[in-house]
Amino acid sequence: MDTLKLYRKRIIPSECLLLKGDKIEKMDEETIVTSWTTINPKQEFSHGCSCYFLQHGFKISKFYRHDNSLLYWYCDIVDFEKKEEENALIVTDLLADVIVYPDGRVKVVDLDELADALDKGLITPELLSVSLRRLNELLTMIYRDKFDRLQSPLEQLSL
Repeated sequence: MDTLKLYRKRIIPSECLLLKGDKIEKMDEETIVTSWTTINPKQEFSHGCSCYFLQHGFKISKFYRHDNSLLYWYCDIVDFEKKEEENALIVTDLLADVIVYPDGRVKVVDLDELADALDKGLITPELLSVSLRRLNELLTMIYRDKFDRLQSPLEQLSL
């Protein structure tokens, strides 16, 4: 069987990229764990790993600096579309994101992009609702000290 092809689809800017450099480390019915290097070189980080939570609509990533120190955890709210005939998974970024810093600070970002996408007709009100509900679920887990459950698939693989 062919290896699953992962695509990152963005609403703003509009793009859909094959993540050809991402390595699938583990995959089961609930999660896909990958390791990767940045597509476009960044000054503040160079590589990381991600866990796609297929039932929750989250992608939880560890971003590492060039010296391998942890910069932060980056949590994307996403939607999944399986393309069986192509053995592909399209992961659509639903714009709302949460950054969790190593010292425990939490920052919610890009809600303005979510509003812009709705205003411009790039997402439906239904998809906006999905994004906000998933964001609420993620923040609830973080605020109730259950973020370790989302970190554990990456930690178990020592990524």
